[in-house]
Amino acid sequence: MKQIIIMLLALVGATANIAAENYPYRSDVLWVTVPNHANWLYQTGEKATIEVQFYKYGIPRDGVVQWSVGDDLLESDKSGTVQLKNGRATINVGTSKKPAFRDVRLKMQLDGKTYEHHIKIGFSPEQIKPFTQEPNDFMAFWQQNKDEVARLPLKYSKEYVPSMSSEKVDCYLIKLQLNKQRQSFYGYLLMPKNAQKGSCPVVLTPPGAGVKPIRDATTRRFYPENGFIKLAIEIHGLNPTLSEDMFSDIRAAFDNHNNAYLRQSLEDRDRYYMKHVYLGLMRCIDLLTSLPEWDGRNVIMQGGSQGGALALIAAALDQRVTHCVANHPALSDMGAGSQPGRTSGYPHFKPEEGAYSKECLNTLAYYDVVNFARHIKAKTFLTWGYNDNTCPPTTSYAVWNTLNCEKECLITPVNEHWTSDATDRSQMEWMQRHLIK
Repeated sequence: MKQIIIMLLALVGATANIAAENYPYRSDVLWVTVPNHANWLYQTGEKATIEVQFYKYGIPRDGVVQWSVGDDLLESDKSGTVQLKNGRATINVGTSKKPAFRDVRLKMQLDGKTYEHHIKIGFSPEQIKPFTQEPNDFMAFWQQNKDEVARLPLKYSKEYVPSMSSEKVDCYLIKLQLNKQRQSFYGYLLMPKNAQKGSCPVVLTPPGAGVKPIRDATTRRFYPENGFIKLAIEIHGLNPTLSEDMFSDIRAAFDNHNNAYLRQSLEDRDRYYMKHVYLGLMRCIDLLTSLPEWDGRNVIMQGGSQGGALALIAAALDQRVTHCVANHPALSDMGAGSQPGRTSGYPHFKPEEGAYSKECLNTLAYYDVVNFARHIKAKTFLTWGYNDNTCPPTTSYAVWNTLNCEKECLITPVNEHWTSDATDRSQMEWMQRHLIK
């Protein structure tokens, strides 16, 4: 196992292409939080302190910081105040008696405004275990469904898209039929121009959560420019050429309440919405491996959040997958929230939604990433951040600690629910280094 930890504790100059994340573009203020362990990690029972710094216009400012601490995504159980002196103060965070992440939440009022920040630190995270247990017939259930899909002929349409092609890349709009119910995926197939027969590894990229156009096809063009065939898909059967207004209307009708499609038919494992999505990933691999330009060896899954979850799931279900790259995977340890004091992964179901009934918890076990992780044999690369409140580090570690395959990780503690352009490109470079020749 190779583990890489990147620490971003110093201010890096802001430029116009930096997104508003931990150091917001054109923000007047900057929080700096420095744990007394450089890697933000402690052993259970070990006490932690955090130095807090606050700057406005780059000038240290004094004031009273209200702080509170609680387990990852859970209510605070400890709080206090600290006085900044010359813009600095130290908070005694305390410890955790169990493997966990503790979230230190900060708030300060200054010049009539309230500023907030947070930082998560881990206690023996390598010992975090998932709540979700694998059903006895887990793989048998999926094998039966895989067999049914495999008997269907491969049917898809392919339309050249001049506006998304270039002197180096050919782009095609794909509509792929998934099953007898005629459910479909749309996708953009990006190919190196004039690719030779048997020359290209293939990469399948499922989308993040939500109902939205396919964005990966335009932002990850460096894959086909470097010899990969890449298929970026959506999962709801919506043509990506629809207008933004149309997507907004569909999203408002279909995906705006109580986790929408991720909650749909959760009471029944055979009718749950995500069933055709999981199985559809293998249809996509069928398509990619049918292309004469495929090199006949390398099949790679890659995605982030919901897409990271689907990448891991496909790697477990389809033995043709040779490599898997996933960012902060969603759909991980989803049922954990049914228990007091447990952190659940996205979509963060709530008891009032009825998602923790006996029937729903039974279904969740068949669709949870941690149960697929146990069956992955492909080389796997994971990356996640500690400050992520969408796909929290607790559940990323639950997945990481469950993987039994050859694996590497990139941990970026300061990151919230995002990866940098440099990280995105480095993942392609990881693929290049590990290709089966």
